[in-house]
Amino acid sequence: MKLKTFDHMNCALAQTLDVIGERWTLLILRDVFLGIRRFDHLQRNLGIARNILASRLRRLVEEGILERRPVEGGRHEYVLTETGLDLNTVFLSMTHWGDKHRPHPNGARKIFVEKATGRPIAPMAVRSEDGRTLTVREVRAEPGPGLDEET
Repeated sequence: MKLKTFDHMNCALAQTLDVIGERWTLLILRDVFLGIRRFDHLQRNLGIARNILASRLRRLVEEGILERRPVEGGRHEYVLTETGLDLNTVFLSMTHWGDKHRPHPNGARKIFVEKATGRPIAPMAVRSEDGRTLTVREVRAEPGPGLDEET
C-alpha cells in the first residue's frame, strides 16, 4: 500500500513524517540506534517481511539518515549518519512518553544512561535558551521566514 505523501505541505512536522512517520521505519531506526545494523538481524528482531525492510532501508539511505556500508562476506550494515543521529532526541522523547503514558507494570523498559557516569538521563523536556524547563503553556509558535502566505 502506497502511503500518502506530504510533499505539498509547507510544514516541518509533515516533512519529517513523510520520511520517518511510517511505523516500521520508526522501529527499524529504534533498532539501529540500539546497535542492530545488519539486514538479517533487523529482519529477525522485528519479524518484518524482507521486502518491506528492504524498501524502508533503501528510503532511509536515500534520505541520508542511514549509510549502507560493506562488511565482510559481501554483506552490508546500516549506520546512522549525522542526520540520523539528530533523531536521537525524537526517539528518547517518544520512549519517555511511552513509559509515562503506556507504562509496563514492572517499570521502564529501557533506562537511558549517560555513558561517562552511568547515571540515568533526565526525561526529555522543552527548554528555554537559558536552560529552564518550559511547559506546553509557556511556548507558542510564531511564523518563521519559511512560512508562505498560503500556510
